[in-house]
Amino acid sequence: MSLFHKVKVHFSSINPLANGLDQEIAAEQAEPEAITLEENLDPYELQQTWQHIEEEFESDAEWRELQEHN
Repeated sequence: MSLFHKVKVHFSSINPLANGLDQEIAAEQAEPEAITLEENLDPYELQQTWQHIEEEFESDAEWRELQEHN
């Protein structure tokens, strides 16, 4: 009789996309405003986007107030 028994323990693989996470990711990727990483960016479009963002910040009263105090 042996005191040591060889017992093999096997764990099933974990699916990180279980519980609907894969469906949530697919839904977010399908949104019209989804962020995508593309190699061929249009510099003019990028400039226009950032200009629009800056204008939104500058028109925000709370942001202007923070800028005045800093």
